[in-house]
Amino acid sequence: MSRSQGRIDVHHHVIPPAFTATMSRRGLSKVAGAPLPNWTPKQSIEIMDINGIETALTSLSAPGVYFGDRKEAIALARDCNEFSASMREQHPGRFGMFAVLPMPLTEEACAEAEYALDTLNADGIVLLASTEGHFLGDPRFEELMAELDRRKATVFVHPNMHKTSDEIGLNLPGFLIEFLCDTTRGALNLIASGTMERYPNIRWILSHSGGFLPYVAWRVSLSNMMPDVAEKTPRGVMTYIKNFYYDTALSPSVYSLGALKELVDPSHILFGSDFPFAPAPITALQTKTLSASEIFNAQQKSAIGRDNALALFPHYKQDGEVPGMVREFSPMNSKAKFKAKAIKPLVHLVDRLRNR
Repeated sequence: MSRSQGRIDVHHHVIPPAFTATMSRRGLSKVAGAPLPNWTPKQSIEIMDINGIETALTSLSAPGVYFGDRKEAIALARDCNEFSASMREQHPGRFGMFAVLPMPLTEEACAEAEYALDTLNADGIVLLASTEGHFLGDPRFEELMAELDRRKATVFVHPNMHKTSDEIGLNLPGFLIEFLCDTTRGALNLIASGTMERYPNIRWILSHSGGFLPYVAWRVSLSNMMPDVAEKTPRGVMTYIKNFYYDTALSPSVYSLGALKELVDPSHILFGSDFPFAPAPITALQTKTLSASEIFNAQQKSAIGRDNALALFPHYKQDGEVPGMVREFSPMNSKAKFKAKAIKPLVHLVDRLRNR
C-alpha cells in the first residue's frame, strides 16, 4: 500500500512545549483524570506508521489555553498554533492542524481564528464543547460563529470538564463519562440555540462518536414539539443531528457505531484515534476493531478511514487517487510492520482486560 492511501486521523492531539510548561507552572499534571502524556511528534509518526495512518489533523485537548489570564491565553494559543504549523512543515503530508482559540474570549478568539486560517492555513478550528461553564451556542460566541460561517470553517468539537462535572462527586476520572456529557450538551445547545440554523456553512465534527447524542437522538427530537426550540430549529432537530460529522475515537465498537450507523449517513463518520491520550496499545486496538467490524462493508470502512475526511479536506487527496476504492490500512513500512507485530501481545492483553 502506498503512503498516499493511509488513514486520515481527525482526532489526534498535539501537546506543545508551551502548553506543558503552562500546565506545570500551574501545578496541573492531568487532563480530566488522565495523566498528561510525555509526547513528541516522533511518537505520533511511529504510531501513525504502525496503524496505517497517513495524515493526522492535530488539535489541543482540554482544558484549552484559558486558565483565567487573558494575556496568557492569547499568547498560549498563538504559541500552540505556531508549533502545530511548524510541525506540519517539518513533516510534509503527515500532519494537519485544527487551530486552538483563546476561548471564551470572543473578540480575541476571532482574531486568532483569522490569523490561523489565513496566515497559518489551518485545516480548521478546535473548540471545546464548554469553556469556563459556557457551552457552544451561548450568545456570547455569536461574533465568532458569524466569522467561522463566513469562512465556511470546519470545527472540531472536543469535550472539556464542566464545573458540574468537577463537582458531581463520582470517584471516576472525568474522561470516562463526563467528557461524553460535555460533548452531548454542547452539540444539543448548538442545535437548540439556533446556531446551526443561523450559521449553516460551519461543518461540525463531534468527538467520540458524539458522546451520548446518537443514543438519545429520538428522545431529543421530541423537542420539536416545544415552541421555543421549534422556532430556532425550523428543519427539525433530527436534521441538525444528522448534519454533524462524528469521529470514531474510543468508540469503534459494535455498540456505539451500530447506533451511529442507524442515525447518520456513513459519509459523516470519520476515523479518529485520540492519540496520545489513547496510548499505543489502545490506538492499535481501535484500528483492529474497526478493521474487523461487520457493521460496515469494506468500502464503507475504507471511506471512514480516508475518503470521508477527503470530502472535508480535499487538499490531502493525492495525484491519481481514486475516491471510493477499497483500501486495507496496513502498516506504512517494513519497520512499522515489525513494531506492529511487537505490540500485538499488548493489544491482546488490553482487549482481554477490557472484556473482563
